[in-house]
Amino acid sequence: MKKTDITKLSFDPFEKIGKEWMLVTSGDMNSFNTMTASWGFAGVMWGKNCAVTVIRHSRYTYEFMEKNEYFTLTFFDEKYRKALNVCGSISGRDTDKVKQADLTPVEIDGSVSFKEASLVLVCRKLYAQDMDVQNIIPEHRKWYDNDAVHKQYIGEIVSAYVKE
Repeated sequence: MKKTDITKLSFDPFEKIGKEWMLVTSGDMNSFNTMTASWGFAGVMWGKNCAVTVIRHSRYTYEFMEKNEYFTLTFFDEKYRKALNVCGSISGRDTDKVKQADLTPVEIDGSVSFKEASLVLVCRKLYAQDMDVQNIIPEHRKWYDNDAVHKQYIGEIVSAYVKE
């Protein structure tokens, strides 16, 4: 991976996050978890380039997000869609889903990403808060009928890497 300036990238969050998906990973090489996500944002907050991800308390990755200062958002080429499906359908509590997805974890700026990545954003948590279902407009509360609300994490993008 080659370190790059995030402001020099052509990054369409609607395509990258919403359609191609990403892995949200937190922890270090000794202990980490990753999960597939298709909800999130990228933009500027408090004068910093930031990314926002949301994670339900029930997800194993939530425990790692709570314990660690950094997390990564990792994007892949389409040929890794099956790996993203694996990482989004089984829990890291019960099995080694990274092995099942045939991904190779790598250390990156004190956090974890994957060798197969096409783009990695390393983020430092700036803010975290549980969403309040009462503040969600009624038509979108359906997302929370049978599951807890998300916790949102705003992270400053401290470094970005692209596949060489």
